[in-house]
Amino acid sequence: MKRILLSTALILGVAGLAPAEQAKSGAMMPAWNMNASIIEACSCPMFCQCYFNAQPSAHHGAGGAGHGPEHFCRFNNAFKVNRGSYGAVKLDGAKFWVGGDLGGDFSKGMMDWAVLTFDKALTKEQRDAIGTIVGHLYPVKWNSMMTAEGEVAWNGGKDEAVALLDGGKSAEVRLKRNPGMTSDPVVIKNLKYWGAPRNDGFVLMPNTVEAYRVGPKAFEFKGTNGFMITFDIDSASVAQAAGKSGK
Repeated sequence: MKRILLSTALILGVAGLAPAEQAKSGAMMPAWNMNASIIEACSCPMFCQCYFNAQPSAHHGAGGAGHGPEHFCRFNNAFKVNRGSYGAVKLDGAKFWVGGDLGGDFSKGMMDWAVLTFDKALTKEQRDAIGTIVGHLYPVKWNSMMTAEGEVAWNGGKDEAVALLDGGKSAEVRLKRNPGMTSDPVVIKNLKYWGAPRNDGFVLMPNTVEAYRVGPKAFEFKGTNGFMITFDIDSASVAQAAGKSGK
């Protein structure tokens, strides 16, 4: 997996620069929108408590012998864009991956690290557009944010979902739904997904494996949290939310 340099547009996007802040800096953002589905998994037990708390689950023994419980949320999010655009740049069918760790306490909006990996098929313009939109989807700061490129394979379904980065050599997520009262998946509704104003619900599917296999912070977990979700976000909604919050 090849590391690539951040462009100016991507730096603004990943940093989560709000529309109001862009206006102050003189930057002009074209209208944009994205509807995408995610195969997502993390190290927390089902269901990830990060959506209800400012601290991830405690993992006993993670720091080695003699250490107390360590809090972290190490995640892999594999995206497939259903439809989207950034000005004249079309994003339909684009695939990308975000892997990382939210850290032990994100009450102040500061996360630990993440790597945004673009599918090799994406153009520079598409990468810059996705970087900007991802910054609004996850409007937080990171101790470390890098980008990379690789081959993203994405296959979502009602009963199983599989996402592979570089054939699984770089990262892998496999989800399998638990039986519910019917043959339909268990879905959590009316829960906000980060900065997205709309979503179709969290389709709960625990992972059989979720792994990030490159770099010094590689990790692997089995049987922990997993879900699929389709979200919808656009520049007008983001600007409206920023105006209401006074940002």
